[in-house]
Amino acid sequence: MSMGSAGRTLATMTILGMLGSAAAQAAELRIDNVTIVSPEQPTPRRHATVHIKDERIVSITDGKAAKAASTIRVIDGAGLYLSPGLIDSHVHLTGVPGMFPEHMQAHPEIVAAAEKQIPRSYLYFGFTSLFDLLSTPEEMRHWQKHELRPDAYFCGSTPVQDGYPMNWAPKPQRYEHQPYMIIQRGEEAAAPQGFDPAKHTPTAVVARMKADGASCVKTFFETGFGPQKNLPTPRPDTLQELIGAAHAAGLPVFMHANSLIAQEAAVNAGADVIAHGLWHADEGVDLNPVLDRIVKANVGWQPTIQVLHGELDVFDPDYLADPRLSRVLPQSLIDWYRTSEGQTYRNNITSALFSGEKDPEAAANKARAHYAPYIARNRNATGYLAARNARFLFGTDTPSSPTYANPPGLNGWMEMKRQIEAGLTPAQIFKAATLSNAAVLGLEREVGSVQAGRIANLLLSRKNPTETVDAYDEIVTVILRGRVIDRAELAANR
Repeated sequence: MSMGSAGRTLATMTILGMLGSAAAQAAELRIDNVTIVSPEQPTPRRHATVHIKDERIVSITDGKAAKAASTIRVIDGAGLYLSPGLIDSHVHLTGVPGMFPEHMQAHPEIVAAAEKQIPRSYLYFGFTSLFDLLSTPEEMRHWQKHELRPDAYFCGSTPVQDGYPMNWAPKPQRYEHQPYMIIQRGEEAAAPQGFDPAKHTPTAVVARMKADGASCVKTFFETGFGPQKNLPTPRPDTLQELIGAAHAAGLPVFMHANSLIAQEAAVNAGADVIAHGLWHADEGVDLNPVLDRIVKANVGWQPTIQVLHGELDVFDPDYLADPRLSRVLPQSLIDWYRTSEGQTYRNNITSALFSGEKDPEAAANKARAHYAPYIARNRNATGYLAARNARFLFGTDTPSSPTYANPPGLNGWMEMKRQIEAGLTPAQIFKAATLSNAAVLGLEREVGSVQAGRIANLLLSRKNPTETVDAYDEIVTVILRGRVIDRAELAANR
């Protein structure tokens, strides 16, 4: 169901080039005697020579290569696997994980260190392309200021008035940063002061985001959770108009949908991607009929298993002692997480769900009991779809909330571990995080595989990623648009 139109491909190529222009100019490069692992190939291609110039793969040949000119940098790929850079099709690049706006204002030095490291942390675990599913041109320009960063694309976010996720902000401030908010037809009289309903129809907001350079549309079917309940959701006629306008503009539609009723609405409406796993449903209800429809309709599906673990893990007293965090987060930020301010999100969950339980161990036990059925439901749904070879897309929702337990880069690797536990194979994850994700935006001729003509976003690893996800923690070199980067140089504790 991807929208592979020539118009969208041209637009996203333009954005890709713009976002990559800040990277240092890459030298001409050749990788000799390497084993290529690419999702369109049924088996690895051994003893290959890959020639890269002007940010792209120029040629791939077999056998021993001739002596290279002195101007060409040569990497000996013997014993290494060359694979496409990973794509995370569900991230949020604004802000710092675990920090609320008031914390960011109070600690600018910590924020500066974190924002400098975050792009590097994604690259550290092999993510060379990112889709921000809730952003604006202004926020993307902020991301582009980083000299070293993954390529990034954004979705225009289209909440219905006062629906999720704008419901978390107080009125009238919630309307200030929602350029693509939808005012549903028949509800024009309730439009916020100063808003012209004619500019906030589904058709109008899609036209605006297309002009702003968005590569996709994000909509939401969320009735609420925690203290926020009975939120407005898009009606079927709203979804029909939104998806029709998006497809006419060459934009795929991602739908936030983590409940049975929401995923059913996504299939009914013809959404291209369900941007969450399935964790909300009445006990005892058979999920399989909706899951079967997802398979039959070939809807993209993001398990996002790590989302709920990112909420649960803030109750783990040992979480912040995990040595892996020091590779992806500045020490100043880790230290701040240990403060009373840094525990704000944990305390908010405790107040909302566990009656303000004061004993840390008791709160942790209640948290495990609370999240267990949702985690199990999503794991089981993921396994059911994996067994039927559903169209998986790799997305993490990093960070899914103001939690510090969704660290950039590392969170993606942990999501892979969770998906293996749920029943996906390393090969399924590899395809989902490369070619399948690229195809959603019509970028399959640009990224997502190791082929001549593709952008040289590549990984050199000690292990085969189709055999084990540990390959992504055995990366030796990240190649970003032909630029060679030693993985160790990307670590926060370098």
